[in-house]
Amino acid sequence: MLMYADGFGIRPVLREMARELAGHGYYVLVPNFFYRHGPAPVIELPEHIGEEVRPAVMAQLMPLIEAHTAERVLRDADAYLRFLTTQPEVGAGPVAVTGYCIGGLLAMRTAAAHPGQVAAVAAFHGPVGADGPDLFSKLTAQVHLGHAEGDMTPEALGELNQALDAAGVSYTSEIYPGTVHGFTVSDTDAFSASGLQRHWDRLLPLLDRTLANS
Repeated sequence: MLMYADGFGIRPVLREMARELAGHGYYVLVPNFFYRHGPAPVIELPEHIGEEVRPAVMAQLMPLIEAHTAERVLRDADAYLRFLTTQPEVGAGPVAVTGYCIGGLLAMRTAAAHPGQVAAVAAFHGPVGADGPDLFSKLTAQVHLGHAEGDMTPEALGELNQALDAAGVSYTSEIYPGTVHGFTVSDTDAFSASGLQRHWDRLLPLLDRTLANS
């Protein structure tokens, strides 16, 4: 499994989520996709990223996010998948990709660029429609999209799902009730325990369907 962090990058909460997946038998790679700017964490992060510090943190991170072009994303994804699939502990067969916030878009781009290799992709509170329907048309993976209620109106969800239908994608796409952007990560004010649990309830069966028998 390839797991893309949110814009805050690799930190204890992401390691905890990766360990949870590893506990279900998956080999999980969590890359520092800001590696061009230094080791993770690339900026100093507080233990809890509350609303009072979030603007200052985002001001430091946005130039890094903007510098992470689609070309860089795809070049890096090639390297991540090549590394992941050549580890001696990793079984033969397809991989899954998951991502959070901006990592959700990176996960979708990775899945679209590697249709023969990525069997499942899941994105949570991510801007998954940013690249438009052209990206969806390249997907062969099974897809789950978990949207924050604060990010997505029912009307916007309907339009997104229509685009997925038109592209012939096998997917589930839903708004998680009572959630705001960033609901999966417990070190921010956005965290929702019920949202995180719903995320596991959707992600683990997707992985079981697509990877368990590989």
